Amino acid sequence: MADPAARQLSASPMPTRPWWSRDEHLRRRPFLMSRNRITAALRGWFATENFVSVEGAALQISPGNETHLHAFATAETDLSGNAGQLYLHTSPEFAAKKLIAAGETRIVDFARVFRNRERSALHHPEFAMLEWYRTNAPYESLMTDAATVLALAAQAAGTRQFSFRGLAMDPFAELDRLTVAEAFEQHAGIDLMATCTGPAGHDTVALAGAAHAIGLRTAPDDTWSDIYSRILVDRIEPRLGIGRATILCEYPISEAALARPKPGNYAVAERFELYACGVELANAFAELTDPVEQRRRFEADMAEKFAIYGERYPIDEELLAALPLMPPTAGIALGLDRLVMLAVGASRIDDVIWTPVAEPVMTTR
Repeated sequence: MADPAARQLSASPMPTRPWWSRDEHLRRRPFLMSRNRITAALRGWFATENFVSVEGAALQISPGNETHLHAFATAETDLSGNAGQLYLHTSPEFAAKKLIAAGETRIVDFARVFRNRERSALHHPEFAMLEWYRTNAPYESLMTDAATVLALAAQAAGTRQFSFRGLAMDPFAELDRLTVAEAFEQHAGIDLMATCTGPAGHDTVALAGAAHAIGLRTAPDDTWSDIYSRILVDRIEPRLGIGRATILCEYPISEAALARPKPGNYAVAERFELYACGVELANAFAELTDPVEQRRRFEADMAEKFAIYGERYPIDEELLAALPLMPPTAGIALGLDRLVMLAVGASRIDDVIWTPVAEPVMTTR
């Protein structure tokens, strides 16, 4: 569930009182108790579905290899003072896939994950991610799971409506399903796939022209993905999940680094995102298990990351070794804090986190 920097919402004013002041805690406590009920309900449902509850290690060799994803770095030091680089994971995904390779078939992880450079009304540097995997199941099965999770959260919170910033949706309604190409046509009037010249090729000039035609600016050094993300954020995401939740599926293959191509149409991937009240809640894949292709994608993303941010993360060689041992697998990551936010009508993610992380005093370099 990594968001490019352009997709982050500007933060609304922080409360003037610290979260641990008695008055502020009393204000937030109903939200937090609803969080506990929602978590308990979801744990119970996964148990009835015969999922094994797992706990992926937070410390990893690689925190993930997506271009716009930023990690917290640390080091392990031995008794001689030698240090080796480690990272706090941005998702339990790599560890979960190794467990699938080891023979697990249905797993769920209520994980604490960490993402740097992300703090706003919908972002927190440490947050809760609910991630689960089904082997030998189509990724459409996760759409059914997602609908169940929405309903369970609403029931646990005692509500018939999710809301955020004046937008509302019915968590019990049938999910709307829309391809990315359909969404671009419907909400922006753009034929997105006409700018995709092949499985990995793009017509950046054509997409920039389409963006200009609807009043969006582009920069000379923008990539096709940059422009795609700008259109998605500005014209499409705010219109998703209104009235009922939306499944946005069949992403261009370049926007699905860990998903396998759709059979019969290698220009798009078996990836979907779940939206409610204009908020992205979950990101799901039919998992890519080809190590050669996965390495190629990781290396391309890290090259782009270095060009933009001047940093890159190592590739997890154990993950690449594990991929061929995985059966066909569908996996999904859902932002638990955001789910609670919508269920209780909170305006900030801090309101539904028991102990929000204090903002450090920033120093310039």
